[in-house]
Amino acid sequence: MLHLSRLTSLALTIALVIGAPLAFAAQPAPAAAPAPAPAGTAATTKAPLPLEELRTFAEVMDRIKAAYVEPVDDKTLLENAIKGMLSNLDPHSAYLGPEDFAELQESTSGEFGGLGIEVGAEDGFIKVVSPIDDTPASKAGIQAGDFIVKINGAPTRGQSMTEAVDKMRGKLGQKITLTLVRDGGTPFDVTLVRATIQVKSVKAQLLESGYAYIRITQFQVKTGEEVSKALAKLRKDNGKKLNGIVLDLRNNPGGVLQAAVEVVDHFITKGLIVYTKGRIANSELRFSATGKDESEAVPMVVLINGGSASASEIVAGALQDHKRAVLMGTTSFGKGSVQTVLPLNNDRALKITTALYFTPNGRSIQAQGIVPDIEVRKAKITNEQDGDYFKEADLQGHLGNGNGGADKPTSSGSKAKAMPQNDDYQLAQALSLLKGLSITSGR
Repeated sequence: MLHLSRLTSLALTIALVIGAPLAFAAQPAPAAAPAPAPAGTAATTKAPLPLEELRTFAEVMDRIKAAYVEPVDDKTLLENAIKGMLSNLDPHSAYLGPEDFAELQESTSGEFGGLGIEVGAEDGFIKVVSPIDDTPASKAGIQAGDFIVKINGAPTRGQSMTEAVDKMRGKLGQKITLTLVRDGGTPFDVTLVRATIQVKSVKAQLLESGYAYIRITQFQVKTGEEVSKALAKLRKDNGKKLNGIVLDLRNNPGGVLQAAVEVVDHFITKGLIVYTKGRIANSELRFSATGKDESEAVPMVVLINGGSASASEIVAGALQDHKRAVLMGTTSFGKGSVQTVLPLNNDRALKITTALYFTPNGRSIQAQGIVPDIEVRKAKITNEQDGDYFKEADLQGHLGNGNGGADKPTSSGSKAKAMPQNDDYQLAQALSLLKGLSITSGR
């Protein structure tokens, strides 16, 4: 039963959660929880108690207490029953004990303890939704789509996601070994050290003169503000109007709904951004642009992949529907549901799915994902050296250029500055597309 006075007092601080499942990485920040629906609505109409099922429940509980090989107390049985109720609804609804609830509330700061991975459940296994940049998981090479089949040698098959996550948690500095399977191959072990995860939500730089790169690792409370500051700095560093922007949402597991809305608002001038539909009145929300486009309408490419989930898909879907950006990469994760955190007594809470969200054109992303406009799969870049070829300017006695200007012989082999696009095929393709768009638009 909900502790209504506590729900009321926390209503303004509990967030609408739309990030990846309750997992070992940063939890999506909470937003305002819906108030109880008016009396007489379908959500509050009381149905008769299922007496027969309640009798069966009581009988099962008595039989377990009487016959189970080890004594089990009432509290344990009842908490497990509640967990079962939530876990069998969908992969994202969960019962949060005091530790889990406290961790969820603290996560909005962007700093927490863990490995730095978002996980979900698939076919009875624990699957990596995405690793978070600059964490033990990403540094160890864990990839979106990897299956965690063992934790410290114990199989995860048949465990609930909550059980598996609890086993991956522990004291900072302790080692943990995960056994992974990638693309159906041979299992392999990765040993990680639990650390304090400090997630920087937004990273930005100039790829070349005129071409900006903004990466959002996950959507936190201040992500919209950080993107605004990044755009201002990029314009200042460039010294003039930008020619194009790459927005990188790959392996971004989601986060705060309002942050996703604010990010889209920085790139469009008008129109709907996202709307939600649910059973209770306050779960039906609509968010529209405020007209403060800070990108100056320059060409954009948005990068997505299978690790782009939830809030990332809201941003990608909105920019695609408004034809504001070209989406490039691979199909996104497909999480289109909204979770609301409802506090209970004794510092516990329910995280329960209350709505689905839709793109401006009415598309539901749930279980389908966002399909990019141009599919570009991950590939390895091998750079060919210009030094392997001779040019006219290398030949002794060559003629000079009649129009003036210095000769251009083969490069002396000076090493170019390392840039992200040098080793990232998808990003290199995005930059090439932006250059093409810039040429044809006369920028």
